[in-house]
Amino acid sequence: MQQGRTILEDRGKGPARAAPGSALRLPETDIGRGRRPERREESRPGRSPSLLPHEPVGEPPAETRSFVLIVDDPDAPGGVFTHWVLFNLPVGSRELPEAVPTQAQLPNGSLQGKNDFGGIGYGGPCPPPGRPHRYQFALYALDQPLDLKAGASKKQVIGAMQGHILAQGQLTGTYQR
Repeated sequence: MQQGRTILEDRGKGPARAAPGSALRLPETDIGRGRRPERREESRPGRSPSLLPHEPVGEPPAETRSFVLIVDDPDAPGGVFTHWVLFNLPVGSRELPEAVPTQAQLPNGSLQGKNDFGGIGYGGPCPPPGRPHRYQFALYALDQPLDLKAGASKKQVIGAMQGHILAQGQLTGTYQR
């Protein structure tokens, strides 16, 4: 595993309406630190262990009503590969527990979208052997929950977020087999 680095950026110039300088602090995950702790390993056939962000996020803008988290691998052989789409996280959410269940709706009301493995929830990194892959954890603070059902695609979530993003942050970690 390669050492990752934290990237926080203001993407206020994009299709969202985030104000300049409105970046969220997304804490490093173990994958971002270049570590894979044994206590978080969850073996699944054909997939590497799940490595989830589990530390508190920074304080969002006061107008925040929900969060969205999207995890992508932009280095996948077939193009960007989505590992997780999690939306309508309650505004009071500041961390994710270990081993988030792969179910459509979580106990806190958050909804999970479809990943590129074809399932609901988080699918851990599983790059082909060789060069390291980047895993981008993008967190968005929204001014309203999204009017989507669980199982929505990343494209649907991104479309529904348009014009509602107050702030965002990104963490990039690398992983290599």
